[in-house]
Amino acid sequence: MSAPALPELRARTLDAQRQWGVDPRVKILLVLACSIAVMSPGGLRFVPVVLILAIGMAVSERAWPRALGLPATVTVMWVLGWLLPLWWPNAFTAIIALACTYLIRFVATIGVGMHLVATTSPMQLAAAFRAWRIPRPITVTLAVMLRFFPVVSSEAASVLDAMRLRGLAGTKGLLRRPVLALERFTVPMIAASLRASEDLSASAILRGLGSHRTPTAMHPPRFGPADLILVTISALLTTAALILPSPLA
Repeated sequence: MSAPALPELRARTLDAQRQWGVDPRVKILLVLACSIAVMSPGGLRFVPVVLILAIGMAVSERAWPRALGLPATVTVMWVLGWLLPLWWPNAFTAIIALACTYLIRFVATIGVGMHLVATTSPMQLAAAFRAWRIPRPITVTLAVMLRFFPVVSSEAASVLDAMRLRGLAGTKGLLRRPVLALERFTVPMIAASLRASEDLSASAILRGLGSHRTPTAMHPPRFGPADLILVTISALLTTAALILPSPLA
């Protein structure tokens, strides 16, 4: 392949990815709709629908740990919250069942929200909010937060690795020296959070998020074929949830 053909091939690949990428506004509306549906009275009926959407989106981005972890977590909660009280009815299992009734809603909704966080960059989120005419302070705050949490999660993993080398991580280390373990985790995390916030604030300023002029998006969000497919699947699953009996009811 000749050298001039390589940039053209990359451009076509990027255009295809953007065409089949989901609009960030659709993902935001989907997260809000799923949260309202499962948290409303009678929301357990919609938990399987939201869970199927979350697993499907995890598979689409090849996030296999999430795609396997979501059904495993929901299965454990279903056993503890629905089957265990039938096998062993008492006050303790009733409390567990009540807790699982609410926690299973959060697990399904968080699964959809994790797809939004994993597949949406701060620039895409800012462009989506600008298309909605969202005030700039809200746009900048949410865009920085979207990048802040993954950075803090990475720092926490590094701190836990260092604590594990010193024998302070895990249940044994926490039980033997709880104060020292909390100190060795909290102090580095506070310093890492402050450092990350300063770096992200400087990066936001360099990217023009604090400018009073309206920036121009290189790839403005548009409703495409992937959005139509996602909306159609969501509508079909919602209809099925309203018509068919729910396994969690």
